[in-house]
This record gives sequence, C-alpha cells and structure tokens, in this order.
Amino acid sequence: MSEKKRNYEWYVVQTYTGYEQKVEKEILSLIADEKIDVEKDKQSGLDSYVLLRSVKVPVREVMGLSKSGKPVKRNEKVLPGYILVEMSLPQEADGVGGLKGWKDPCSKIRKIQGVNGFVGTKPTERPKPISDAEYNKILLQTGEVKGDKVSFIQQDYDINDKVKITEGPFATFSGTVEEILADKNKLRINVQIFGRATPVEVDVTQVEKI
Repeated sequence: MSEKKRNYEWYVVQTYTGYEQKVEKEILSLIADEKIDVEKDKQSGLDSYVLLRSVKVPVREVMGLSKSGKPVKRNEKVLPGYILVEMSLPQEADGVGGLKGWKDPCSKIRKIQGVNGFVGTKPTERPKPISDAEYNKILLQTGEVKGDKVSFIQQDYDINDKVKITEGPFATFSGTVEEILADKNKLRINVQIFGRATPVEVDVTQVEKI
C-alpha cells in the first residue's frame, strides 16, 4: 500500500517550554532516518511505509512594540510547550511481519530531551490524535487556512494604559486604553475631544505608550 493511501493524523507532543524548536529538529532527524529505513525495507520486499511524516511548531504573527515604542511584527508560538507531529500509527504495538508497531516511533519521540510525552495518553498507551476540527482551529490561528495571515495584538497593553495616537485622523491626541480588541488588532482609546471624553477605535500600529 502506498504512503498516500495511509491514514495520517496529527498528534500533540508536550515539551518543556523553550524546547519546541529543539524537539522539532530532533523529530525531523527521526523522519529522515525512517525514510532511509523504509527504502531498505522495500528493497527487501517488505510493504513498509513512513510512520512519521511531518512535524510542526504552530506560530502566528503578532504586533508588538520595539524598545523605541515603534510597532513591530514577530512570530509567536500558538501553543507554547506543545508541538504537532503527523503520523500514521499501526494498531499493533510491536508490529507484525517485520514491520514496526506504534511503540517504536512513539518511544523514540518520548526519549528526546525536552519531551514530556504525548498529550492525553500514558507512556504505555497508543497516542490519541486530535480531531480535524481541532487541527483546523490551530491553522486558523496561524493563518494557514482561509486566506491571508492575521496579525494578532501582542498583549503589551493593559486597560487604563496611557497612550498617544501617532497616525490617522486622531493623531497627536492622548488618552487611556478603555478596551483591547485583539480580534480586530485595535484598541479603544478614551480621548478628550472638544473638552468631552470620547471613545475612538484605532489600529494598534497607530499608538505608542506614554
């Protein structure tokens, strides 16, 4: 059976915070090694296939501020302390007919420095995949589905922060943050216009802290 006909699913691996890229690199190495092993198996006549297909550290684009107070974009992990691994795991733990079971690849991943294990399962259990709906929710946050990426506000602002509007029709006005509209990349600022308190919505790139 070809690899394309295999049922590949996404699994969540918990890591130490800050180890996501290191673990990703190690899993990529496992994937490369497995591809070599599979080719050798096929030459020996075994109906072998790749169990580990890909690995992902989901990130999204956020809007923050530089040290000088200027808006900057950077990537932020959607799931700090977690990574996604795409695998096609056999039901058999130890494998049959010379082929690997699910224990072998999962054990190799668990032994990587910085890995705590698979989410939702014990070390002796076959890992459970996430649903397509759960995976699509992650892709929505990273901007990998439904069009262009969305930049999210990095939470550098708090309610009642004093800010100055630098661009747009309300440029030079100062006020306080009344509401953070993260889904719109906007802030609602309470400013004084003609002596009256007036709430205005501005893009996060149009303000700076005072």
